[in-house]
Amino acid sequence: MEPRNFLRFLFIFLSVSLVLFFTWVHLPYAPQPNPTTDLLDCSTNSPWCTSKNRFQPINKPSTADNILEKPPNPKHHNHESDTPHHPLDPLTISEINKVRTILKSHTLFKSSSPCAFHSIVLEEPDKTLVLKWKKGDSMLPRKAAVVARVAGKSHVLTVDISSGEVAVQETGSRSGYPTMTIEDMTSSTWAPLSNADFNRTIIERGVDLQDLACLPISLGWFGENEENRRLIKVQCYSMKGTANFYMRPIEGLTVLLDMDSKEVVEISDKGRDIPIPKAANTDYRYSVQEINPEMMFVNPISIEQPKGPSFTVEDEHLVKWANWEFHLKPDPRAGVIISRAKVRDPDSGEMRNVMYKGYTSELFVPYMDPTDAWYFKTYMDAGEYGFGLQAMPLDPLNDCPRNAYYMDGVFAAGDGTPYVRSHMVCVFESYAGDIGWRHSESPITGMEVRRFGSENLIYFKHSLSSFLYKLTN
Repeated sequence: MEPRNFLRFLFIFLSVSLVLFFTWVHLPYAPQPNPTTDLLDCSTNSPWCTSKNRFQPINKPSTADNILEKPPNPKHHNHESDTPHHPLDPLTISEINKVRTILKSHTLFKSSSPCAFHSIVLEEPDKTLVLKWKKGDSMLPRKAAVVARVAGKSHVLTVDISSGEVAVQETGSRSGYPTMTIEDMTSSTWAPLSNADFNRTIIERGVDLQDLACLPISLGWFGENEENRRLIKVQCYSMKGTANFYMRPIEGLTVLLDMDSKEVVEISDKGRDIPIPKAANTDYRYSVQEINPEMMFVNPISIEQPKGPSFTVEDEHLVKWANWEFHLKPDPRAGVIISRAKVRDPDSGEMRNVMYKGYTSELFVPYMDPTDAWYFKTYMDAGEYGFGLQAMPLDPLNDCPRNAYYMDGVFAAGDGTPYVRSHMVCVFESYAGDIGWRHSESPITGMEVRRFGSENLIYFKHSLSSFLYKLTN
């Protein structure tokens, strides 16, 4: 090689090397994660945090140089000034307050007898009126359906929010009791502690009262001796040494409790010979697990929407996605209610009705164990506990992915005071998988045809039961 060409080649080589070295030094690399813990940390690898991978700690603060930075929590909406935009919109804070004021002045509630509001929800207008209603029309009359207990009796009422009129329905010979209030459930957990015999029994079973966790378990109806009393059975667990107290039951111990008087009616302790399971290896939290260093973990997978979600939410409850639209609202009993689901006809372009109203009517869980401490366990999760009442705030990137839309539930407490269940429902799109089908023409036709098919989904879920409803585009 000639000296001139060699010098030219050497100069180019050194220049390229210098540029590559400078670029490598200044690349914004994130710190290399620990293969066992940091890799699964939502704060450093947020795309990993999906509802299917909730076994990692999420309490580590994110650093400034993280490439995958967790977005801030969704903004909390101020519901004080909410107004209904659709005949099926849930009651607002101002409407619940007005219903409470109207009822407090009603004859039924003027006495000093104890009373509780077990349900204050929208009394939905007639279906024919809702189907005729269009955006821009005047709002249909707003009414509230109320279930209350006064002086030990249940009442069903309808309140006209505009006129203040109250209609009391005759319950007749109906049996049973309304959904428990949050106050019912909470008070039933500590009421047994006021009974000396109960406390003595707990201590004799080797459990410290400070480590006690008790739960109210709906009992159904098992004989005339339970008639005319709102009873519930309470069972307890030891929390010592684990967050998973269900693994440490005080087996055979059942307390029959009067929910109105908070009186302990009966204590059944037929499990004295059954030891309480040890706490070792019962805690399911990732933060307390001892991870084998030989374990290999997969890298995070992130599915992004650079243009944002394909759905919109109008007036807080009307969801529009692709050729679909539907009304969506939180509900204290059902959790989530879908109404007026419609799809655009591909031929006429008109919106076709698909479903007027859909929700989970009940989740019945009968344990069917004939033993004394188990035979009565026949949960009615919606009707007795309330999916919405039991819901917890959804956690961004754990429960719901990026670009999710969050809805709050506005419910009434036992005294009729409205409160907000924040981030109770989220709406998001989900990639449903890889190619669902493929078609290509044979090369002998001379036609280069390759067609692929897959589907995208839109989900809405709430935290208690993670129900997923699917609409396919």
